[in-house]
Amino acid sequence: MPNRTIGMWLYSNSGGEKIAKKIIKKLQERNIDTINDINLRHAIAKNGHILHNNVKLDKLDLFFSYNAGEQTQYQVYLYQALNRVIPMINSYDSFALTEDKFHTSFVLRNNGVQTADYKLCHRDDGEQLRKIMKKWDKMVYKPTDGWGGVGLTKIESEASLDMLMPFLNQMDLRYFYVEKFIKYDNTDFRVDIVDGKFISCYGRKAGGNDWRTNVTAGGSVFLREANDEIVDIAVKACKATGVDIGGVDIIYDLEKEEYVVLEVNGIPAFATPDQEKMGLDFNDKKIDLIVDLIDRKTKK
Repeated sequence: MPNRTIGMWLYSNSGGEKIAKKIIKKLQERNIDTINDINLRHAIAKNGHILHNNVKLDKLDLFFSYNAGEQTQYQVYLYQALNRVIPMINSYDSFALTEDKFHTSFVLRNNGVQTADYKLCHRDDGEQLRKIMKKWDKMVYKPTDGWGGVGLTKIESEASLDMLMPFLNQMDLRYFYVEKFIKYDNTDFRVDIVDGKFISCYGRKAGGNDWRTNVTAGGSVFLREANDEIVDIAVKACKATGVDIGGVDIIYDLEKEEYVVLEVNGIPAFATPDQEKMGLDFNDKKIDLIVDLIDRKTKK
């Protein structure tokens, strides 16, 4: 019986190359071949096939896409097409869902997972935003498709809302998504889940006067244990959004005294070499569960 063959595109910075090698080796031990570094940017589609270096990607047993920083619209478009004919990790539907803040919050709330209070309104409905401002006191404007904390804007008064509105109108957005600002201790829990199983938890702390915990926005990582409630919330959030692999960001709302999910990340990073030295030692466990998952999803 011929070996199964999968395609993989994994980020190569911050220790990613080493991770890819380990995954490929462990898959090889199970007679699963890997064509590595398939960047859909260099693929073309014609006559029922998606080709990358003359390889028909639509004939692969699975495609594992794991690179947040280099996604282009073209790649995402081909990702969607490819997932119509072969299995993906994560599926296109779950990837697209978790890339959108509003859709994620909407789905989580409908599955009994607590999120920040939010409102989505039409861009011409400035009156709605003013009403919300009066009620909430402080809120956060979020681009629905941003990541890494980019574009998050804290709105603390009607005056700051008035200043922001012309910029948002210029950006030709069709709608605004805002969340109530949650009073918290400026730290979060990042909980990694693979295939419904808990991998790890670590904390992130906002830097300086910033309130965003994202590392790309100046936040720092620290060791932190998860309790059962946090793990249950993260597992439930991943199940609701349909991700095979998810990193769930959770904070504690000091006013409501409850945990709240801020985001489900469909491409949570492995621990970097520096973070491993710090004691974040979950990479091998994560790799093993990803290999199990690929094995299961490609069984003929």
